Amino acid sequence: MAIENVQQLLTEQLGKNGNTVVFTTAAQTGKDFYCVYFPVESVVASITVADATGESALVTTLPAGTSLFMNITAIQLTSGIGIGYDEGPTS
Repeated sequence: MAIENVQQLLTEQLGKNGNTVVFTTAAQTGKDFYCVYFPVESVVASITVADATGESALVTTLPAGTSLFMNITAIQLTSGIGIGYDEGPTS
């Protein structure tokens, strides 16, 4: 993975690449989220994280305001709201 410049990182943090996904209980599969933010208390039914171990510990209730910074490739909620951020196309 290439090191990104400050502008690229800020653009991603602000969700400006047009690849922000707001979801509830619909399964999110085939994703490449670098962050998922939960604005309200949310219950994770399943989660798949690339290049990580122990992600099954995240199948739990997450308090409002939680952010997960990791390469999430699939996630499904039982309840709540998730906002997934994807790098999207690079220029």
